[in-house]
Amino acid sequence: MAANFNNSAWFYDRLSRLVYGKALINAQVFLLQNIPTNTNVLIVGGGTGWILDEITKIHSSGLNITYVEIAPNMIALSKKRNTAGNYVVFVNDAIENVSLPADFDVVITPFLFDNFTEQTTQKIFDHIHEILKPNGLWLNCDFQLTGKWWQNVLLRSMFLFFRTVCNIEASQLPDVEKHFAAHNYKTIEEQKFFGDFLISKVYKMA
Repeated sequence: MAANFNNSAWFYDRLSRLVYGKALINAQVFLLQNIPTNTNVLIVGGGTGWILDEITKIHSSGLNITYVEIAPNMIALSKKRNTAGNYVVFVNDAIENVSLPADFDVVITPFLFDNFTEQTTQKIFDHIHEILKPNGLWLNCDFQLTGKWWQNVLLRSMFLFFRTVCNIEASQLPDVEKHFAAHNYKTIEEQKFFGDFLISKVYKMA
């Protein structure tokens, strides 16, 4: 059975704020300033959809957004968000099952890959890569381990909780950086949060 955050939709945002304060939000908002005007944007795993509110604060119109989320309850919450003059298509499915045209200028993957094993990460990464335009931007944020003991404790607790509640398959962080390197992406901007445990990066396809 695939991971599904349906069970956590009603408390997910509150739990994240309890553990991380505003760090998870800030890590994603940092990326949004890089979205150009009048572009096609793909959001994969947007959760409860608050990211749409934040995008609207920057771009009140002109964006064509495809919002892919596997959990129906998350999609239902996301549809209630303020999208102003932006056009949003909601897709309730796993991204690897979705056939999309290769015309996206920007891809956003907010804390997506930490849900998957290395093998699944490879499959999903390659699929997303194929639908991003040449010279497109990939905005990614995720967890990282930098040698601080508490990071391992918090990460293990997080994996245990979400394996139990949401059936995620991961038990350790995949090496996402190697996939970006293998496809010749270059980091053009980055920022760390929450004691370097969270990292947000803007990649550009070479």
